[in-house]
Amino acid sequence: MPLPQNSPAPDATVVRTGRRGALTALPICLILVALGLAGVVGLVMLATGTTKGEVTAPGVAGLVMMLVFGALGVLFGIPAWHGRRAAVMVGRAGVWLDNGRARQIIPWDVLAGVGMQWSQFGRRVKQYSIELCPSGPIDDRDPVLWALVRDEEPIGPGLPRLRYRLPVPPGSQEQVTAAVRRYAPPHLWLGEAQREPGHLGRPDPSRRPGR
Repeated sequence: MPLPQNSPAPDATVVRTGRRGALTALPICLILVALGLAGVVGLVMLATGTTKGEVTAPGVAGLVMMLVFGALGVLFGIPAWHGRRAAVMVGRAGVWLDNGRARQIIPWDVLAGVGMQWSQFGRRVKQYSIELCPSGPIDDRDPVLWALVRDEEPIGPGLPRLRYRLPVPPGSQEQVTAAVRRYAPPHLWLGEAQREPGHLGRPDPSRRPGR
């Protein structure tokens, strides 16, 4: 089902979903990278014989672990940096997902229902999602939207198993819900419901475009 390629209206509600994650992840990743660089320096000193004191196996193992931490910092830091501009935009035409590199829309007129779901994560944290249930087949290989696709039991009578699940950052759920209630056709709203812990799940890697 083709989705129109356009931009949201100026009055659309914009929620910067990538900024919060980047502010949390990037400092940690920088610390890990710094440890990795320190490990590189230590190994170079060992190789050139400029270290002071006796070289021990635990010391070498510690330097290797620092390299591993540095690699992890790079591995997780690059996606966090690329995703810092990610945003969700809710407007009169539908819901846009902007992953920082490309943008796609899920129009209201291709949906059969929209609802907010949440689950408990630990004692104090809740995870929120907007569930967008299509009225027909969807393109589950779309470069932007594929990661939102979930295949689960329908959340209501007459709704499909295959749907989009849009995670909502904690603290933004009221803003997103208000925007959906404002712009979505009233008959689409399914209300809010609690789910089992960990309901957000993970995208199916087999749907990734190019596979």
